[in-house]
Amino acid sequence: MRTHRRSLIAFVCFVLLAGLWPVSGQQGASSQGEWRAYGGDLGNTKYSPLTQIDASNFGKLQLQWRWQSADGFISRTLPGGGELWGPSNEIFASLDQEDPNRWRDRQPPYVQNFKATPLMVGGRLYINTPSSIGAAIDAKTGKTLWVYNPKSYEAGTTTMSARWNQRGVAYWTDGKDERVLWGTSDGYLLALDVKSFGDNGKVDLMEGLPHAKRGSRDWLNALTYSVQSPPIVVRNTVIVPASLSSYNINKEQIPGWTRGWDVRTGKLKWTFHTVPRPGEFGNDTWENDSWSYTGKVSGWSIYSADEELGYVYLPLNTSAPDYYGGHRLGDGLFGESIVCLDVETGKRVWHFQFVHHGLWDYDPPAAPNLLDVTVNGKRIKAVAQVTKQGFVFTFDRVTGQPIWPIEERPVAPSDVPGERAAKTQPFPTKPAAFEYQGFTEDNLANFTPEIRAMARKAVEGYRMGPLYTPPSLATPTNRGTLASPSASGGANWSGAAVDPETGMLYVQSRNSFSVFRLETPGADNKGNLRIMEGRGGGPQMPQGLPLLKPPYSRMTAINMNTGDHSWMVPLGDGAAREHPMLKDLNLPPLGGDSSMSGPLLTKTLLIGALSRGGTKGGPKLVARDKATGKEVASIDLPGVAIGAPMTYSMGGKQYIALTVGASPVPELVAYALP
Repeated sequence: MRTHRRSLIAFVCFVLLAGLWPVSGQQGASSQGEWRAYGGDLGNTKYSPLTQIDASNFGKLQLQWRWQSADGFISRTLPGGGELWGPSNEIFASLDQEDPNRWRDRQPPYVQNFKATPLMVGGRLYINTPSSIGAAIDAKTGKTLWVYNPKSYEAGTTTMSARWNQRGVAYWTDGKDERVLWGTSDGYLLALDVKSFGDNGKVDLMEGLPHAKRGSRDWLNALTYSVQSPPIVVRNTVIVPASLSSYNINKEQIPGWTRGWDVRTGKLKWTFHTVPRPGEFGNDTWENDSWSYTGKVSGWSIYSADEELGYVYLPLNTSAPDYYGGHRLGDGLFGESIVCLDVETGKRVWHFQFVHHGLWDYDPPAAPNLLDVTVNGKRIKAVAQVTKQGFVFTFDRVTGQPIWPIEERPVAPSDVPGERAAKTQPFPTKPAAFEYQGFTEDNLANFTPEIRAMARKAVEGYRMGPLYTPPSLATPTNRGTLASPSASGGANWSGAAVDPETGMLYVQSRNSFSVFRLETPGADNKGNLRIMEGRGGGPQMPQGLPLLKPPYSRMTAINMNTGDHSWMVPLGDGAAREHPMLKDLNLPPLGGDSSMSGPLLTKTLLIGALSRGGTKGGPKLVARDKATGKEVASIDLPGVAIGAPMTYSMGGKQYIALTVGASPVPELVAYALP
């Protein structure tokens, strides 16, 4: 096993001698052993056909090398020119001392948030870090090949409440030129080789957007536009996700328009208005000209594409602000929708809105999964979208027609002044939900009658109801609306994996809740929203007991040929079982031991990480039987998994790599058979 620190190499351009295997839309990662896109392929199957590692030998995997995040040793620009290098904590302290208003709450970049999944092309791994540093690593040895630091942390704090996220990079080649691309926390698209792309290798993503001004800050002293997920490159067009703040005090916000750039030159090719303008389809879903100032409706998560069709699939998020829509009445297309665009023109091919007039931050959080299925004897090119609500919406990815009926069902109205919740919301008839939905007494922990009574007491004063019960205004007699799943899901960015050979979908989810509480802004609030999001704690159980009944996290397998669930397993035994009031009970596995790192599929295994349960009680990497969900083998991890695992082959050896927590900075670790 080798351990490597970063060597800091100024990177201007590079030439790789990579093979020219195409990235398939829905057939999994390359059989030659590469992993060329975030999810293995552009269809985000997270599947690899490699078979060297299987149930018989998974437990024999050994750590081959570990690579410390490049965030550990960085530089800053000195006043008047020059560079100062040092450990990141010292550099961040220096930057904060120079400008105490540089970062929100004076909190420096959170370098432990190493969520990225590396790509592997031509024997090199490509990855980026929470502070937007990119790196290339030798896939066999873990040796640093180059590091490129745009120093975007000097500009300020990333937008959104979940700060300092970077989930990966994109790769492109035409057989001659090559690019590694990623977005930065301060809203630029970077492309290396920098010889011919954009302005010195970067594109300003804020340019041309309404209400966008480079260098501006929001009311919390954070930047207003960031990128926190990997770009996608399809047919020489690069498309970039965008993160925009939803915790606002003003109704005027930056819209998250989707744009396509030429991957060779950085020239803008097209713009799709995610908030439609006058004369465009969907503009009539925005009442009182609210299209003119409403922001977000961006895709902050991972995109998918079918290169053969030339289509890209965008999971678009909620309109701003998330929980109050009195300033944006109407269904609000294309908020909380999947939108299929022609990648050459940016024209809409089809769309489906998962939530009308969103009030719960129930945006699609993960990449749509592309797979081919056989339904009632008919072969269909499909796309499946997992959601925070615990649904799987499934469509013909060519036409947008639902594979199974989706019903508009009545939901509860809102009693918040100025608000008008949608009368109905879409419910797929198949597959069945993969997570608990709605918050009623039946959701409360019921290990014993005493614990159920404690749970009832804990939720007194809160509003409860079925899925899509609207947020409520806090009053002396109402503490807000309890909702399950929470605004974090259900499913989240780690999403699902699909098997192109069997049509099975595997999705990891959490049983969680949110308090949707609104308030009237105080006299010292300088914004123009009539009502805004209220923050604060939720119901607490005595002695740290869980409020909800288990399982607290689970993996569900769904046969997408039939829409039927095949199996569900809780993810881990659960720390809750060690509570004094529970330890003597005969309890099944409770779940709750999973991180959000997500699943990896191979020809024979379903692989995922748990935060506890290893040989010494610590984190572990688990292999499961795909047909049953039964754990067949595991290995200990040196830290809790952060990013989604991937696999590749190099020199006749199959590796599994993922990012894990470590000190002083997280690490990328790689395992293989001895």
